[in-house]
Parts: sequence; structure tokens; C-alpha cells
Amino acid sequence: MAIWISPGHDFRGRHGLGRLEHGLAAMDSVQCHAGKGIVDDRYYGHKEDYKGQITFFDEAVASELERNFNLAELDRSLFRRNVLLSGIELNSLIGKRFRLGELILTGSEECSPCYWMDEAVTPGAHEWLKGRGGLRCRIVESGLLKLGSHELEVLS
Repeated sequence: MAIWISPGHDFRGRHGLGRLEHGLAAMDSVQCHAGKGIVDDRYYGHKEDYKGQITFFDEAVASELERNFNLAELDRSLFRRNVLLSGIELNSLIGKRFRLGELILTGSEECSPCYWMDEAVTPGAHEWLKGRGGLRCRIVESGLLKLGSHELEVLS
């Protein structure tokens, strides 16, 4: 597991303008507020009922992308998702309510890759990541998410 936040948007609203360089900060823990998002992250309080209050990416997808594009070890933060998980098919959580650590979340939708993935990750990544770009979630119950091993429990 890995956790990242960013103070600003590198790509959102930047079509034709080039990337910004806000970077991502690796975190040992993050405070997550129901209906708001991750404290100090760029999407915190973005808008009411926002579908991407927290985002997830799958380690297996990152590893497969490395193999497919013959890349050396790829920095997982390049995907600009908040949490890297292993051992769960993220798309299976769309429409589900689940617990991860102290948090209760609902899977909103796939975190669809955008064309910027070709710049941020590698040329061709945008097309390759379609259908496996991660998971956007709403935070239903607030809590602290910490690095470590957490059992993900599907509630409904």
C-alpha cells in the first residue's frame, strides 16, 4: 500500500497549456472526511457529492503496464491516484459499499485515464489503461487511513 496527496492539479483544465508540477507527497497516513475527501489533497471539498473524493490504483495493473511497455520500475505516483492497493479487482467495487481500515467508502466509477497519461507515464499508456485506470470513491464515514496491511471488506 502507498498513499499520496497533491496540493494542486497538474493536468485538470490544462489542455493546450502544458503540465504544472505540483507533485505528490507520500504520506504515512491521511485524514479522510465523509463527503469532502482527503484533508490537504487537491480534491478536498471540490464539490458536493463528488465521485472522486479518494482514488485507488492497482499494483497489478502498474506491474503489467511495466511489462507491456518494457519499462524499468515505474514510480507508482505517476498515475496520480491517492492509494495504491494490491490483491483486489478495483472495478468489482463499483457500486459497492466497503470498509478499508477506519473508512467506509462507496465505489463510484472507474477513474478513467486521460490523454495526459501518455505524458505522465509513457506514450501509449492512455489507451492501454482504459478499463483499468483505477477507482474513484466517495467517503461515507470519516477516518484515518494509514499505511499497512488492511483487509478490504465489502459491506453491500
